[in-house]
Amino acid sequence: MSTTSRPGMGPRSPRATWTLRFGLGVVCAVWMIPVIGTLINSFRTRDAQLSTGWWTAIASPLDSTQWTLDNYRVTLFTTSGDGVNMGQALVNSLIVTLPATVIPILIAAFAAYAFTFMQWRGRGVLLVVFVCLLIVPSQVALVPLLKIYGAVGLTGTFLGVWLVHVAFGLPLAVYILRAYMSQLPREVIESARLDGASHFTAFWRLVIPMSVPAFVSFAILQFVGVWGDLLMALLFLGRGENATATVAIQSLHGQDIHSTELIPSAAIVTIVVPVLAALALRNHVVRGLTSAAVTPPPPTGGSAR
Repeated sequence: MSTTSRPGMGPRSPRATWTLRFGLGVVCAVWMIPVIGTLINSFRTRDAQLSTGWWTAIASPLDSTQWTLDNYRVTLFTTSGDGVNMGQALVNSLIVTLPATVIPILIAAFAAYAFTFMQWRGRGVLLVVFVCLLIVPSQVALVPLLKIYGAVGLTGTFLGVWLVHVAFGLPLAVYILRAYMSQLPREVIESARLDGASHFTAFWRLVIPMSVPAFVSFAILQFVGVWGDLLMALLFLGRGENATATVAIQSLHGQDIHSTELIPSAAIVTIVVPVLAALALRNHVVRGLTSAAVTPPPPTGGSAR
């Protein structure tokens, strides 16, 4: 059996390759067990969920008495005792997530271009500050933010939660976009500048089209993070008509036992959107996150060559 080799590396062992694939397959299978159980329970009646485990449905899949679609109907179209409706909560999640994903990209794109292709005093220090902000937990700012929001009337508004997610998402966005832009061919940008193009023209006509994988990579990370966030949504939006999907699911946990059968269907409905988005854009995500590891970026304090 022939083996393949890669530049700078020895021949690749087929046994090691199949071992790695088998190990990854086992990890993925174990990882998917809770999701499969939740999916099966989402179609089971309340009595079936409370009396037997989800794995028993696999042994008797033709038993029609245990299956129902009412869980999804009640989940999407019924308002809970806390005034939370899952259908409206999904719309609220989109209202929160889309601006909280797009706005950091717009701001970080300009900042990443300035850090990569422009020379100005203090850019190295400021870049270090942005990187250091990645390790600052958002929880340390919650109490001051709640006090400020209460004073200016932003508590319970979409604008308030947008500002929170944008502020804490910007450091990662700048880091990812700057790392990607540092791998772009500088000759193209320098040629455009010599031909009389302004920085904005070079940014809009050249850098933006070439940086699409990085934009998509951060967009997916930010979208999934904001969509699945519970803490910020609960603190800055609360329950009621502005509640997000995660808050709606959490409300089901706090109700009486008669609503517990809706938790699996609510969870499945909530994860469908980010899963579809990640699957549709997975190739861009891999390319954008791994491109910066090919060669190290140039020093931040020196001039670009």
